Amino acid sequence: MFIFESSIISAVVSALTSVLPALLLLALSRQLWTFRWTITRDKDCKLPLPEGSMGWPLVGETFHWLFQGSSFHISRRERHGNVFKTHLLGKPVIRVTGAENIRKILLGEHNLVCTQWPQSTRVILGPHTLVNSVGDLHKKKRKILAKVFSRGALETYLTRLQDVVKSEIAKWCAEASSVDVYAASKSLTFRIAVTVLLGLRLEEDHITYLSKIFDQLMNNLFSLPIDAPLSGLRKGIKAREILHASMEKIIEEKLKKQHAEEYCDAFDYMLSSAKDNDYEMTLQELKETAVELIFAAHSTTASASTSLILQLLKHPGVVEKARKELVIEGLEGEKHFANDSERTETSWKSVPAVPLNDAVPSTDEPGQRCSDAESSINTINGVPVGYTIDNQISQVQVPYLSLEKLTQLRYLDCVVKEVLRFLPPVSGGYRTVLQTFELNGYQIPKGWSVMYSIRDTHETAAVFQSPELFDPDRFNTDRDESKTGRFNYVPFGGGERRCIGRELAVIILKTLAIELLGTSEWRLATDNYPRMQTVPIVHPVNGLHVHFSCRNFSGCNSHNQTSYI
Repeated sequence: MFIFESSIISAVVSALTSVLPALLLLALSRQLWTFRWTITRDKDCKLPLPEGSMGWPLVGETFHWLFQGSSFHISRRERHGNVFKTHLLGKPVIRVTGAENIRKILLGEHNLVCTQWPQSTRVILGPHTLVNSVGDLHKKKRKILAKVFSRGALETYLTRLQDVVKSEIAKWCAEASSVDVYAASKSLTFRIAVTVLLGLRLEEDHITYLSKIFDQLMNNLFSLPIDAPLSGLRKGIKAREILHASMEKIIEEKLKKQHAEEYCDAFDYMLSSAKDNDYEMTLQELKETAVELIFAAHSTTASASTSLILQLLKHPGVVEKARKELVIEGLEGEKHFANDSERTETSWKSVPAVPLNDAVPSTDEPGQRCSDAESSINTINGVPVGYTIDNQISQVQVPYLSLEKLTQLRYLDCVVKEVLRFLPPVSGGYRTVLQTFELNGYQIPKGWSVMYSIRDTHETAAVFQSPELFDPDRFNTDRDESKTGRFNYVPFGGGERRCIGRELAVIILKTLAIELLGTSEWRLATDNYPRMQTVPIVHPVNGLHVHFSCRNFSGCNSHNQTSYI
């Protein structure tokens, strides 16, 4: 017995003597890792580094961040405050929350900080894009692109944009099974970017093909910067080249007739603005900018569209109030159908769609409306919007919109603002520190990365009452909680890098909401609402599955009776 106990003790001691050095080595390596970053502080600045942990050698806290998701930042913010240090994806990072803190970062572009994108993103998008420009070149390019999103340009896009939304919602209602809203929203925003913003005239099969190619580009945008066969970077570059080839013909045509005073799409506005600013845009530059515009309009707007539909599902009171506003403004869906003789004597190809508002929105830009755009106002890929395969006009239609009418919808504006506050599509942004500066009594050292948090700032801003609640009324004119402090509400960022297409994104969201509220009903297809993932953009885990149907106005056809194009 004594011999047996002695052997057990001996084994335990032997194990401890083997493991203990390894544990001590791990502890020592962690301390050395922390010390390695501590000595990188700016010695000319007396302020200390922010509190926080640099994690383990090489990997830092990357695995904690990947597995814990948003709770990673919440737990560390509660422990260390609104400014704390960590180490993610091979770089020292200082995470920043709070209006005053992010204000200094967003307004410090080109001076205190500069934008930071992964190398793979810079390579795939190309060197001539806005995201890859800095300093004076960035300012000039931004000025040129501003005309693409001017009020006159947006008015030009609006009717065609609404037609795309009408067509896509008709498809959703025609589905007998549930619709994955996130996937459908990505399809919607891609179509808007390609057919409306860029003005590409493509067959349906080609649009579907390019959408898949663009997904390939997006899936490899944040990959290892290794250009080798089968690598993510190589796949992303290949996808980019296919997209460039699809746009090359129309761009060449635009370059040949760029002196014509017609404004149809983003290419026309870019070329006109470049000419006004004495800047000549090359074919390659236009191709790269076109892909960048799709990139800017696609994923984030699809994310926001999905969040909008999610909140409409969760809050029937908001839906009821928004519909009442549409009735007051004359925008509620109405029944429209042809008589029997019209149905038997005419085919859908020869009958125009029936807009409830015959007025064509005007533009405040010089020149004329594009004749091709006007002639196809009520069609998608040659098919009149509102028609069915069996030659019946869709019973419920919403009148065509104008920017003036959109601004009159005050409650809808509050709903969209609250969606962007509650679930901002992008949770934050990265910058590289150009010179050491101070935040919250800490030094932010030159060369480090700083990440400002949009989501955490929205959640913790004292100006928002009960920020955990979805409450559109917080933005009404009597109460507007965002008025106090400019940087408490920053869904589109701020400063010189503020999202240049923010007005277009809001118009898409409002148009989608109006068409859904006016023409459709919806219900969740699953037992529970999905969990929302916040990295890299906000989206539902495993999708948001919803059943859509035509809104029932005393005899409105259901999707089981009618097949929409």
